[in-house]
Amino acid sequence: MSSPFSGPGSTRYVEVMRPGGPEEMHLTNGAVPPIGPDEVRIHVEAAGINRADLLQRAGKYAPPATASPILGLEVAGYISAAGERASMIWQVGEEVCALVDGGGYATECVAPSVQCLPIPDGFSMVQAAALPEALFTIWYNVFQRCRLSSGETFLVHGGTSGIGVIAIQLARAIGARVFATAGTPEKCGVCLKLGAEVAIDYTATDFSAVALERTAGRGIDVILDMVGGDYFERNLRALATEGRLVNIAYMNGSRVMADLAPVMQKRLTITGSVMRRLPSLEKSMIAQELMLRVWPLLERGSIIPIIDSTFPMSHAADAHRRMEGPHIGKIILTN
Repeated sequence: MSSPFSGPGSTRYVEVMRPGGPEEMHLTNGAVPPIGPDEVRIHVEAAGINRADLLQRAGKYAPPATASPILGLEVAGYISAAGERASMIWQVGEEVCALVDGGGYATECVAPSVQCLPIPDGFSMVQAAALPEALFTIWYNVFQRCRLSSGETFLVHGGTSGIGVIAIQLARAIGARVFATAGTPEKCGVCLKLGAEVAIDYTATDFSAVALERTAGRGIDVILDMVGGDYFERNLRALATEGRLVNIAYMNGSRVMADLAPVMQKRLTITGSVMRRLPSLEKSMIAQELMLRVWPLLERGSIIPIIDSTFPMSHAADAHRRMEGPHIGKIILTN
């Protein structure tokens, strides 16, 4: 095994020449990234694409100062080197998937050892690469922060997104009644097949009205929203007494105007988070709960990611163009 701190050799990675469109992305060569004592280096077989990657490419989402400037927040592959303390957890050659702060669009990527998880039994590298960002985000926001439990109602917006397809299955697996929104009848059909009780075409129907109607006026206990903007007031209207709203993105804008009366009258909780900026210690605690609570569901086949398409790393620009258009599930880069 080579020294984990020297990083000999070279790696291929996707470079963003300047902020802009997909055409600014090009495959290039660079030095293998060095690792610290609590980190591992992963030889990347597959990397998931997320909306944050598109925003970063466009210059609208700066990575944390300590993160790699290379795009990519989740990977699957095998460990090619381990730091001194990390080697007590992981061995060179072990297959893992990992949530990373950046650097996933490459052949070699550095990850905190505590943010790695074993590839679930029966999963391919491509399927495993679709898991980390969605599962860490959903578990932290829906189950840890909003405490969704069996018998409660759950609404996820963007039900056929990478996060949406996992959220529907995971919430259903723990015994929640699941509602989802999507933008076409076809996508609504996918949500129903995944286990949603109600799928709402948001282009044709007011989701808050449907949610209230289908719960006999009671409303929804937990809403996971990545839309923001004009969805905010409708989310408040759709929530039940003691309901919880968690925002993880704001595709329709971050600024909202709303009536505070429903918040007070229904004793609502409004929260949100940015997973990329969460301290590694908290991510390690999420990883431990995922291993205990969710990995058995994955290995039983209760939760299966939907892969929309795969692209070789050299065609990352085409993958981003696909992400910007209609798609269902995750888009994955492969090496």
